[in-house]
Amino acid sequence: MAPEIPRKPPPQVGDYTVLPLQYPPVASFPRRTTHYLYIRPHAPKVPTPDSARSLFAVNVPIDATETSLRKFFAQSTLSERRVERVEFEDLSPKKSIASLNVITGKKRKRSKDSTVRVAEEVLGEEADLPKIWDREILRSGSCAIIVFVDRASADAVLKTCRRVAKKGEHVEWNGDGSLGLQRYSTHHALTYPPQAALQSSINAYLTAFQQREVARTKLLARQRAVPDADGFVTVTKGGRAGPARQEEAELAREKEKEKDSKRVGGDFYRFQTREVRKAKEGELKRKFAEDRERVQKMREGKKLRLE
Repeated sequence: MAPEIPRKPPPQVGDYTVLPLQYPPVASFPRRTTHYLYIRPHAPKVPTPDSARSLFAVNVPIDATETSLRKFFAQSTLSERRVERVEFEDLSPKKSIASLNVITGKKRKRSKDSTVRVAEEVLGEEADLPKIWDREILRSGSCAIIVFVDRASADAVLKTCRRVAKKGEHVEWNGDGSLGLQRYSTHHALTYPPQAALQSSINAYLTAFQQREVARTKLLARQRAVPDADGFVTVTKGGRAGPARQEEAELAREKEKEKDSKRVGGDFYRFQTREVRKAKEGELKRKFAEDRERVQKMREGKKLRLE
């Protein structure tokens, strides 16, 4: 029985142009292999200033890099157009292990305080452990946004891709040659970094950790010493507050009581304040009437003595 010949995909699938990429033979697989790249104009739901000069690519080769894509679109087969940048979906920037956060209250948040800024300071790449892979590999079926220098370049590349796909031709893909035996040989070499580089990384990380602990201790001490608006001191880990902190808390609490005492009647609700004010007005009126009556009696007594 004759082997079944694989069917070629159509040159167009929906809005995507199917561009055949041909891998050159290698020692481990001495035959040419075809990889299909799907390209369409980049049309996000929320347009950006670069959308008009960008192309959206799906099923990007796993060994693709920004440099390899620049060379790929700069070849004569694809109109020799210049790429400004490439945005991959998988290669998002990762946080350094030296970037440390301080927990304040119930939520993790960033503070503008100097001690917290010291704790969140990143001491560069030296604080990270040495890398054991020379580069990241994209997952199968990854997407990328290819931004060209202008809209004319993006339109020309898309037009050329459609023509190549329609003719059933292939475009050579070379990548950067970082796969296979070379990748794992490099990984094996990087797994055993020099002792000096490893010691430098450990020292930088411990320095960052110590700075975070010092800043965290200062922050917790300030929270124990400074009461809030209601006069309460935040309960934090680290034991009870010392005598000096208690005296400061008592002084702050007395200031809050003094502010409260300046209110009319020292009450909280408005109706209580009105009632107290009315009672004071009534008391003043009563005393005024008594004084007026006393003065009247004194005048009458003075007239009797004169007669």
